[in-house]
Amino acid sequence: MDYSEVLKSIFMKSLKIGVVEFPFTLLELLLELFLPALLVFIIYRLLNMGVNRLLNKSKFKETLRNGIKLWTRRILRFAYIIILLLLTGRLFGAKIYEYMRMFTDILNQPILQSGNTKVSFLTLLLIIPVFYIASWTGKTSRGLISKDLMDRMGLDDARQFSFISLLRYGVMIIVFLIGLSVIGVNLSSITVIFGVLGIGIGFGLQTVVANLFAGIIIILSRPIKEGDRIFVYNYEGTVVHVRILSTVINTLTNETIIVPNAHLVSDPVHNYSYSDRSIVIRNNIGVSYNSDLDSVVVILEEIASRNPFADSSKENNVRVKEFGASSIDFAVFTWIRDVSDKFDAHHWTNMEIWRTFKAKGIEIPFAQMDLHIKDGNIKTLPD
Repeated sequence: MDYSEVLKSIFMKSLKIGVVEFPFTLLELLLELFLPALLVFIIYRLLNMGVNRLLNKSKFKETLRNGIKLWTRRILRFAYIIILLLLTGRLFGAKIYEYMRMFTDILNQPILQSGNTKVSFLTLLLIIPVFYIASWTGKTSRGLISKDLMDRMGLDDARQFSFISLLRYGVMIIVFLIGLSVIGVNLSSITVIFGVLGIGIGFGLQTVVANLFAGIIIILSRPIKEGDRIFVYNYEGTVVHVRILSTVINTLTNETIIVPNAHLVSDPVHNYSYSDRSIVIRNNIGVSYNSDLDSVVVILEEIASRNPFADSSKENNVRVKEFGASSIDFAVFTWIRDVSDKFDAHHWTNMEIWRTFKAKGIEIPFAQMDLHIKDGNIKTLPD
């Protein structure tokens, strides 16, 4: 077998896919498009890395550095796409318009038709930018509403959250429907889409629909809202985003947990800031039975009042919890202003109790066991 002839037949003949024959060979495709595109991509990555290193060593503010990095990526990405288009146009030459028309005709072939509505591959592709534009418009409309304006309207945080969420998704739906009509989807035939959706529900979309309606319930009833500190699935964290299908939670260890909305509606959720962000923390401490309990109570009340995270408008409490086996146990209840300071406040109180008790000679006992021997004879086992 002559391998040179085989290679020539592969690389030197015009590339053909099905019945479509292209005006270039496989070798020309590699040399004039793939290799230059790879080289340009490497240059793009090197430039991006170089700019990032220079900015990291600069004395610019972090916000300015991040902004320059973002726009650098966008400009380089845009230049990369333009170069790819130029390379593709150079490869096809004057016949590029003929192949574009052929490709457009293939995409315009209807795959679903109902009445005056024809759904083709091109329609499905155009739905992606329509959805993106609708999503971007919804987010933008959310930022147009001033918080000061809603405060003057007398809306609390929960109602503000509901109002902004309804506005965002309402704008998204309107823009999405307008976009569908622009790309040629007849809205009078929208029942076909709902019919397909109904079939899809029977084949596995129950969970999606359940999360969708749960998201609407969360927006309307406001059991949680963005910024709330909640405890769910053994995770405690802050609600970052309440989306239509899921809720994003950032935990105390900076982990991102995405919880389906159906679970937040059907399962118990511990919301620390449902109506008020101030909570009570409890510090447990034990003292020796030789301690003056009245003095201990006064000292603990004074420590609680000095907590920098404490809510001065509310009264703290110190209670004798129980007479334990090795100590008399106290519980210190301290009101703090914000639930996000819970662990810092708890740590501060524990450290201050330790320092104050040590300075005043108050003993914090530890568990111990006394061994009593009835007689003085110690018996040993024989070897």
